[in-house]
Amino acid sequence: MPQTVLLAEDDRAIRHALERALTLEGYQVAAVADGVEALAQAHRNPPDVLVLDVMMPGIDGLQVCRVLRAEGNRTPILMLTALVETADRIAGLDAGADDYVVKPFDVEEVFARLRALLRRTGSVSVPGGVPEGPVREAQVSSDRQVEAAGLRMDLQARRAWRGGRELELTRTEFELLELLVRNAGIVLDHSTIYDRIWGYDFGPGSKNLAVYVGYLRRKLDEPGAPQLIHTVRGVGYVLRED
Repeated sequence: MPQTVLLAEDDRAIRHALERALTLEGYQVAAVADGVEALAQAHRNPPDVLVLDVMMPGIDGLQVCRVLRAEGNRTPILMLTALVETADRIAGLDAGADDYVVKPFDVEEVFARLRALLRRTGSVSVPGGVPEGPVREAQVSSDRQVEAAGLRMDLQARRAWRGGRELELTRTEFELLELLVRNAGIVLDHSTIYDRIWGYDFGPGSKNLAVYVGYLRRKLDEPGAPQLIHTVRGVGYVLRED
């Protein structure tokens, strides 16, 4: 069965061009022109992935994203935006988006981002599996449990705890924490983390990773307890107890 994409874009030319390109790529596409239609379609026929333009009349893409996340909908969301400032991109991530593409974009980049999002949710099979790169993962303590530095994660239930306190994590936060826990004590460079979590290296100017590390730190840190996620300047991040 083809993966289903819900595309919301108010610019008719962009909407039609992207709808055609996605269809030729093998996706089943439902294209709408505004946020109201996007929400209605998402409720009526939940897609495998959403592609939302940020700037739409009425309900914009950020509002659509916030509504779906507030409802507990974890469908991956790719934002299309003409806004290039870091604050604007962070606003999209704060709203619950998983990734973004800046206009004007190359359609091949959109395809790559969608494949990465679908791979992360298990909706796409990757021949030969995801390349592991230079990182050797630690052993999982059971079929579903992994532990390190006072953290415990239930991989099937997608729950995590620091000591006895359960952490409320988004999908991306959970996957990032899992990667760090599996590789506790190993410094993971930026490109490795981007490849493993997003399936795409955003380049040295991207703030995505720093934003999500900040989210995780705020949720993990406790007064009087050691910090767990450490920055290795110019390299990446490592999970360890000092």
